[in-house]
Amino acid sequence: MNRRKFASKLTLATISGILGADIVFGHQMPQHYIPLGLQDPDPFKLFQKDSEMVLLNDKPWNMEAKAHLLNDKVTPNKFMFIRNNGKIPENINEANWQLTIDGEAALTAKSYSLDELKSKFKTYTYQLTLECGGNGRSEFNPPAKGNQWIIGAVSCANWTGVRLRDVLEDTGINSDAVYIGYHAADTHLSGDPNKEPISRGVPLSKALQDETLLAFEMNGKPIPIAHGFPLRLVCGGWPASASGKWLKKISIRNKIHDGAKMGGSSYRVPCETVAPGSKVEDDAMCIIESMPVKSLITYPKTGALLNSKTLKINGHAWAGELQVQQIEYSIDFGSTWQLCTLDQPSNRLAWQHFNASISFPKKGYYEVWAKATDTNDNSQPMVLPGWNPKGYLNNACHRIAVKVV
Repeated sequence: MNRRKFASKLTLATISGILGADIVFGHQMPQHYIPLGLQDPDPFKLFQKDSEMVLLNDKPWNMEAKAHLLNDKVTPNKFMFIRNNGKIPENINEANWQLTIDGEAALTAKSYSLDELKSKFKTYTYQLTLECGGNGRSEFNPPAKGNQWIIGAVSCANWTGVRLRDVLEDTGINSDAVYIGYHAADTHLSGDPNKEPISRGVPLSKALQDETLLAFEMNGKPIPIAHGFPLRLVCGGWPASASGKWLKKISIRNKIHDGAKMGGSSYRVPCETVAPGSKVEDDAMCIIESMPVKSLITYPKTGALLNSKTLKINGHAWAGELQVQQIEYSIDFGSTWQLCTLDQPSNRLAWQHFNASISFPKKGYYEVWAKATDTNDNSQPMVLPGWNPKGYLNNACHRIAVKVV
């Protein structure tokens, strides 16, 4: 992304917000002038992220949260991870934005403006869990290529928009439809206009779920540019790569979508368990769909020093398309487990909050482990799950270190 060009599109109020102060003589600033404070912008200010977020890459932008930053029940923008594959689009004109529905399994090709989407279809709001398929990749050995996500590439914000199902039905769906694929306005890192950085999709059954949205608001405000302004597909519970940003087109397909990052090892894992470091042929790889059960201790921060032998912990648990039925904690390296209090989700595909009060037997070093179990009785493994070439789906128990002093 050309940072100067990006900054030139910002309003005076937005620039002031990024700089953290009013531009006193802003009304006298020459048109298209870029203040010195933005000519080499701080990415945390540029995307309005907390300074404790971890920047993994700037080509493209990729950023994650630390576990303790995700303590909010609804994730605010400042703590939401960024996962991009290409360059953030420039020259976005919300008034002229169009979404096209087409494809070999569409009865007709049809386009909608944002105003038409908002006025023609009923609006819904859902809290939806989005997690990068590679969250936790840094733990795999042999190491997997890609951003070395640790634990914080997950979020659960409130998304507002119209149901994709309603729009697809308005266009018309052929009886041979099996999949949808998205196309977006981001550009390939190479600059080649004929290459899409990413164009993924989901089966029609997922596209037609109530909670699958064409979203234009996040937490009650227009979606921030790093998260897909002005329109984003949101498919909660599946790898966040299925939730295409800067959405321009949805294709209704009569086959599995074959866009960029749908084949090879991209967002696919071996259909059967393989030995670490194995070469896996394409036809032995399966597309990741529902994400596995997982949990995160968000309070206290790991490394906490306690002056008391009691501690209250809290965090979140989620299970892709399923619900979490139980979460437990251990302070003896998994030898014994105690139940936590678990809340119901605010809606389907939202994460669930948990808490527990822990009593430590004496002073010393402890690790607090968390283990969630879903409604199909799948529990988080205590150690790293099965190896795969791209380091996807690490749902090993989260743990924090504390000292009672």
